[in-house]
Parts: sequence; C-alpha cells; structure tokens
Amino acid sequence: MPAERLQKILAKAGQGSRRTCEEYIKAGRVHVNGQVATLGQKAELAKDKITLDGKQIVANVEYIYLALHKPRNVLTTVTPERGDSRKTVRDLIDLSDRIYPVGRLDFDSEGLILMTNDGDLTYQLTHPRYGHLKEYKVLLAIRPSNSQLQNWRKGLLLEDGHQTQPAQVDFISTSGKGAWIRVVMGEGRKRQIREIGKLLGLPIVRIIRVRFGSLRLGNLKPRQWRYLTAKEVTELRQHKKNA
Repeated sequence: MPAERLQKILAKAGQGSRRTCEEYIKAGRVHVNGQVATLGQKAELAKDKITLDGKQIVANVEYIYLALHKPRNVLTTVTPERGDSRKTVRDLIDLSDRIYPVGRLDFDSEGLILMTNDGDLTYQLTHPRYGHLKEYKVLLAIRPSNSQLQNWRKGLLLEDGHQTQPAQVDFISTSGKGAWIRVVMGEGRKRQIREIGKLLGLPIVRIIRVRFGSLRLGNLKPRQWRYLTAKEVTELRQHKKNA
C-alpha cells in the first residue's frame, strides 16, 4: 500500500474530517513512530505507528452514518469552545462512537445534519468542487416580490465582498403576512441566507434544511435521528445532484 498523507489516514480511520485532522497535526497531537508529525507528512498505516493524543490509530473502522434533525439553538460541532455551555449536535445522539457533523448549520437554523466517522465521505460532501446541493425551506417575515426573488436567483454581492452563486429560489406559499420559499444552492457560507435576506429587505424568520445532496430530512422531528440505509450511503458516495 503506498504512503498517504497523515490527514487522509486519520480521516479514513474515523478520527474526523480531513480538515479536522489537519488541525490535529498542526497542534502537535499526532506522532509517527514516536516523532511529532508535520502537515504534509506521509506514512503507511501498515508499517508506521501513528498515534493521536497517545492512542494508536488502527484501520478497519466500522463506519456509522446518521441523519439528525438539528433543532434551533444547538451548535453544529462536537465540542463547544471553552466556556461555551450551549448544547451541540453530539449531545443529542446517545452513542459512544466517535462521530461528527458533516458541514455546518447555523446555531439559529434547523434541519438535516449528517453525522458520521467516514472522513473520505465527509471530504467529498464538503469540498466545493463536488457541488453538492443543499435545499432549504425559508420563512420570510413579508411576502417577496418577483424582482426580489429574481435578484436572489442571479446572485448578490454580500457586505464582505463575496459574490454569491446563482441559486434556485421558488415561492411555496403565503404564511400570514409572510411567505415560505424554497432555496437550493451549492454554497454554504456562514449565515448566507440571512445575509441575502437582509440585502433584499426580506427578514428571515426561520430556516429549515430539508436536503443535503441526495439525503433528505423526511419525517424526522427536531432532536430525532436515524441510521442511513445502505442505498442512501451509496447515493451520497455517487454525489448525485437532484434539483
């Protein structure tokens, strides 16, 4: 077996996404044959002794795939920053296995979160070049005009200078003085939907993610979770994009 970068080996062994494993290496928490590892270093799991926080990394990890309905006011992380007492998505799953969320969902947003220990799949689902679509139901405080929705579809320049990509934006129904809309996009910048709503004069009341790639939220209620089927895992690996 050829040598591989350490972050890839760690991710395959279920220690986190490749980006997370890169942070472990930068922090000096990874050793290879007793020596502190460096970012970019390669190794072979069959020949080298690789440890994370003193625990040896082994192959043949049993992968776990869960779909969770994240409620509002829960952090999309495993461990909050020091001094932060807020609940995380990991607190909602009563399993001892080491799993972590794929991607992010804002603290005040809700909906579908994929939890796994499969680092390769995590990389594939979160890397921009794979173009996985995310679908949201968004409740607006007021009813949008056709021109506002059209501007959203074309993409806008955010306050930080980022030009958003074109998105699919459809009117669903009215709701009191407001309205529900459907937003499908490949980007996932922090608070992007809320920032776009602010620019367009469309205050956001609620955001629910109902799809990530081919995986759908379905009938899961807030705080509920379930294991993915083999078919769902296969479809995610094939990175199908269903608009």
